[in-house]
Amino acid sequence: MMEERVNLMHMMKLSIKVLLQSALSLGRSLDADHAPLQQFFVVLEHCLKHGLRVKKSFIGQNKSFFGPLELVEKLCPEASDIATSVRNLPELKTAVGRGRAWLYLALMQKKLADYLKVLVDNKNLLSEFYEPEALMMEEEGTVIVGLLVGLNVLDANLCLKGEDLDSQVGVIDFSLYIKDVQDLDGRKEHERITDVLDQKNYVEELNRHLSCTVGDLQTKIDGLEKTNSKLQEELSAATDRICSLQEEQQQLREQNELIREKSEKSVEITKQDTKVELETYKQTRQGLDEMYNDVWKQLKQERKARLELEKELELQIGMKTEMEIAMKLLEKDTHEKQDTLVALRQQLEEVKAINLQMFHKVQNAESSLQQKNEVITSFEEKTNQVTSSMKQMEDRLRHSESARQGAEERSRKLQQELGGRSSALQQQLAQLHEQCASLEKELKSEKEQRQALQRELQHEKDTSSLLRAELQQVEGLKKELRELQDEKAELQKICDEQEQALQEMGLHLSQSKLKMEDIKEVNKALKGHTWLKDDEATHCKQCEKEFSISRRKHHCRNCGHIFCNACSSNELALPSYPRPVRVCDSCHTLLLQRCSSSTSS
Repeated sequence: MMEERVNLMHMMKLSIKVLLQSALSLGRSLDADHAPLQQFFVVLEHCLKHGLRVKKSFIGQNKSFFGPLELVEKLCPEASDIATSVRNLPELKTAVGRGRAWLYLALMQKKLADYLKVLVDNKNLLSEFYEPEALMMEEEGTVIVGLLVGLNVLDANLCLKGEDLDSQVGVIDFSLYIKDVQDLDGRKEHERITDVLDQKNYVEELNRHLSCTVGDLQTKIDGLEKTNSKLQEELSAATDRICSLQEEQQQLREQNELIREKSEKSVEITKQDTKVELETYKQTRQGLDEMYNDVWKQLKQERKARLELEKELELQIGMKTEMEIAMKLLEKDTHEKQDTLVALRQQLEEVKAINLQMFHKVQNAESSLQQKNEVITSFEEKTNQVTSSMKQMEDRLRHSESARQGAEERSRKLQQELGGRSSALQQQLAQLHEQCASLEKELKSEKEQRQALQRELQHEKDTSSLLRAELQQVEGLKKELRELQDEKAELQKICDEQEQALQEMGLHLSQSKLKMEDIKEVNKALKGHTWLKDDEATHCKQCEKEFSISRRKHHCRNCGHIFCNACSSNELALPSYPRPVRVCDSCHTLLLQRCSSSTSS
């Protein structure tokens, strides 16, 4: 059993290696007819059948590896799709065929290694299907699972329909794994190709992630712009509704006053009539019954009229309460929108404060730059002084060496000339030796001074390099400062645009209040036309351009449809209006044609 496990593990390594090499040469996409892929499934089937226990039943003995694969559905809920699709295939009639189909689908999903790892980790459940010395129960199973992770690089396109998975015979073909000398030489080229392909896939995945993030940001920006335009349109519609409701309220009040006056007049008239009738009744009783009947009929009619008037009053009072509730709701909407405007202004002020802080930081950075430049100039002056002192010391050394050489030459000449006078000249030689010793001492001291100066020079060079690095950092800060200034300019532009939009909104609100009288006249004139609401129209009817803050909505006083300013800039005097009003281009041409035809007739 141990030898079988080892052999199967080596065969699995060879099959995976050959499969990856062939896939890299073909472009990483494999079909069901690919020979290395078929051999891989044969070897994997032998590994799963190794040490499999035989289950006895009434029908006979059953030895299939689909039983342990069904455990994956319980341990990993993601594998339920594979199990259900395998069970639903009508062509598969045996457990072996279902197991092979399960392996095909797991490889196409690139989760074969994950599912088998779940099985290997739960060996207590596998003990029901495998013997203790089976490959899936030992360490070789974990090694094979680790090898299968490399197959996640491949893209397998396997079609299960039409294939006879039940009757296939799993025989290992060893001819695929016998390599030539050229294959050994071409390993390095394959490895280079794999590295290049891996880098290419990594770069493509990065590009996909970046494109996804860019697309999400663009959708968010579009959504915000749409919500902003919708809010502005709702605000303008709310103001128009408020004005129209106020006008209707005034009209209802006037109608109530007129009805009260009429009712009071009718009551006074009835009182006067009753008085006259009583006087006539006292004077003459002739025709009393007729007069009584006429008065009774008139009283009934007046009571009916009075009841109708009271009902109308109650209806108008209900309408009035509803109008007041609508007015309150509209006031709430306006307050909320004013709060949003205040929040936008606060954000603008915060942006301005941030810009001021950045300006102060820039000033501080410039001052620190100036100080560091001064320090650098002082260090350069010190280095110049040190180099001048070094040159002076070198000149002294040269003079001392020339003096020493002259003294030696003199001593040689004296020895040659005064060979016999050695006793007298020995004293001079001793003096000369003392002078040489003193000169050597001076030389040593000068060398020590030179070394100290060199150390100082090195220290100053280090400090100058540090200062240069700080200078580079300062240049980087300057670049950041420029970028921040550019961002500041962009933010300033956005702030200016928002302020302009707010000013335009304020102007529009003021103009809408002034145009209430025009809308009254339009409502009177358009009783026969369909007056479109502002919420129903999002595009101009003529040019079909979308409305926005810059492209406002305008009603045509003749047809009642909504147009932009460019398509409704004409004005004409209509019969229902005392002065010229706004009309669309089509109505303008039509009305002009009518006027011209009427004048000609």
